[in-house]
Amino acid sequence: MACFLVPATAAVVTTAVRRRIPERYRPHWLNSMLWGGVAMLAVEHISHGEVVPCPPFLSALGNPQDIVTMFKEMLTVGVPMTVAIFVLWGVMVLVAERVFGRRRSPGTEGRWTG
Repeated sequence: MACFLVPATAAVVTTAVRRRIPERYRPHWLNSMLWGGVAMLAVEHISHGEVVPCPPFLSALGNPQDIVTMFKEMLTVGVPMTVAIFVLWGVMVLVAERVFGRRRSPGTEGRWTG
C-alpha cells in the first residue's frame, strides 16, 4: 500500500544531505539504490491500483480502517526494506574500500582509478 514511502523519505533526506556525507562513503551509491527502489515500488503500486492519480492518492486513505493496515505495512515492510538498503550500502562501501582502496593514486580521492 505505502511501503515505498519509507525508502522515499530516506531518499529525500539522503539527497538533501549528500554534500555533507564524505565522498569516501559513496553517497551517490546510496541515493541510487534508494531512488531506484522507490521508482520500482511506485510502478508496482500504481499497477496494482494502490496509488491513484487523484486525491487522496493512496487508495488506503479512502477507508479509515485501511489506514491502520497501511501503517502496519510501512512498519513491517518499508522499514526493514530501507534498513536492508542501508546495510547493503554499508557492505558495498566496506568491500570497495578493502578491495579497491589500495588502487587509488594520490590526488584522486573519491574517484576510481582501477
